[in-house]
Amino acid sequence: MATISSELRAAIDAGTPVALATLTEGGRIGAKLLVYSDEARPSTGDLGNPELTRVVARDARGELAAGSTVMRHYGPAGQARQAEVSVFIESFAPPPQMWIFGAVDFTGALVSVAKALGYRVTVCDAREVFATTARFPDADAVETLWPHELLERDGAALGLRDAVCVLTHDHKFDVPAIRAALATSVGYIGCMGSRRTHEERAARLRDVGVADAELARVMSPIGLDLGARSPAETAISICAEIIAIRYGRRAPSLRDAKGPIHEERPLASRSSEND
Repeated sequence: MATISSELRAAIDAGTPVALATLTEGGRIGAKLLVYSDEARPSTGDLGNPELTRVVARDARGELAAGSTVMRHYGPAGQARQAEVSVFIESFAPPPQMWIFGAVDFTGALVSVAKALGYRVTVCDAREVFATTARFPDADAVETLWPHELLERDGAALGLRDAVCVLTHDHKFDVPAIRAALATSVGYIGCMGSRRTHEERAARLRDVGVADAELARVMSPIGLDLGARSPAETAISICAEIIAIRYGRRAPSLRDAKGPIHEERPLASRSSEND
């Protein structure tokens, strides 16, 4: 127990994603298993049955990828759809990451909203005059690289809880960035632009070998169909879409809607308090 506790503390202090599975009902109650996201790194501990240990280790990695803490139920040897054994799986993962490509007017608002939601935010733009900490003081990091260079260098660190947001409207930035993002395991890829811009961008991506199945991962136009106009409203619509996708909820994304993105709509009528 002391070994697992100290190893868990060391992993948390180092920012290493790790999950702790504890058997709470059935079998050897209190048995623990420490599991890392890297399958090549061996787990520590066991749950009293080799097959149960193997199945729980597999499931714990899945929960860790999603950043979830859950109670799961099994048969004595890890059988599915049984409930003789209960295992509490706790995920200890660093904050989710959001990489924003493009130091544009909307970027500052998106940084602020993402930080409020607990993201570690990186802003990346190859143009040094725009990508500065003075412009984006709330960002955790500001990189002056081409987007695909950052993704090729550090993209292996991105997982299902993370997001890539491409806010530029320049194909020489967008196409390499999206192509490189699709090569990662990032859970969300969103791109700003009109429907026409997206169609042109998609054609260019197909020209460089991106398949339609891969393009289906890209949310473009980015954000939920909230009628957002200002940078702050747009940032909220983007983060709302990320939340909906993370939790598997259906929501009206701009990508799946038809017609103009900025359709003129009358304000909802409001009743007087005296009515």
